[in-house]
Amino acid sequence: MKRASRRLLGAAAAAVDLAVRRTALSRTSGQKNADALRHEVRIALLHRLQDRYRRLGAPDHFFREPRVITPMEDVRVSQPLRVVDVHWPSDYQCFLPELQHEYDRFEENRMATARLVLHEEPRPVLILIHGYLGGAHRMERRIWPISFFRRLGMDLALFVLPFHGSRSAGGFGELPPFPGADPRMTNEGFRQAMADFQDFVGWLLGRGHPHVGVMGMSLGGYSTALAATVEPRLSFAIPVIPLASIPAVARLNGHLGSNEEEAETQYRALVGVHKVVSPLHRPPAIPSKSILIVGAERDQITPIEHARHLAHHFGCRLETMHGGHLMQFGRNARFRSIGRFLTELGVAPGNAGHSLLG
Repeated sequence: MKRASRRLLGAAAAAVDLAVRRTALSRTSGQKNADALRHEVRIALLHRLQDRYRRLGAPDHFFREPRVITPMEDVRVSQPLRVVDVHWPSDYQCFLPELQHEYDRFEENRMATARLVLHEEPRPVLILIHGYLGGAHRMERRIWPISFFRRLGMDLALFVLPFHGSRSAGGFGELPPFPGADPRMTNEGFRQAMADFQDFVGWLLGRGHPHVGVMGMSLGGYSTALAATVEPRLSFAIPVIPLASIPAVARLNGHLGSNEEEAETQYRALVGVHKVVSPLHRPPAIPSKSILIVGAERDQITPIEHARHLAHHFGCRLETMHGGHLMQFGRNARFRSIGRFLTELGVAPGNAGHSLLG
């Protein structure tokens, strides 16, 4: 009976994911942009871009060194818990100089930001990274089990990716340029995300937090996996229902070529272009035992293969829930597993057996 119920719930979760994905595809411009270029022209441009990255020193020198930052602090709540918004200039300089003018048009994106949920004294801190079109703090506090992690004795930080949340120039529902149809902007967005993230990690450590780790969902899961290859100061990394490959998603959504042969050729060319920001093409910067991947068996937006590929690449544990990307059936059990994982690592000082609802 339980197995049949799980199958029914999984089918429902998959149907919801597919419906949302089709709706999203009807609003995106990726297919239109892909069709605007002949296959041969698109391949030539992608190969030229890959060669330009190589000549500029990527991938070895793609990500910049962390900076010391002094964020502005805005105390939102002081009792019974302390909630503080922090902001600091991103001061981002594009790896491809020709993109700087376009990048600088987005004034809101020049300020990096995060929301902290703190105990009185610095505790181990968990940085949470949102998914695509996320980043609004009020929404993120409902998506993540904040109370559960606080009962584990953790401080929390809601980190905002470039062009999302308060860093977005558009109104509700307007699509950001990152990630998007232009692979150059997608790569620059991940590069900026890692620059802001590493600056933030350094500030948290300097503030006295004994451990800093990261967990993200979907696009945030990709960013978490990438951070695990960039930032050696992390105590742990937990990608949840992660995206693992930009080209794989483009192929899944029908954005590549007009037939199977063209799609495969464009896929391989995109893999070459996105290698500079691909966690699957970079060695981990932290031990495999400090990484845990969580995937959803019926996920139709970032299918379970993404989580499996990341787990295989990092040589780490993979846990699954029986739901999908949006209807995350089995989510509570997996977050309890995450709590036990953090306790076993010696990071979470509290009780990993806590109920998410307690």
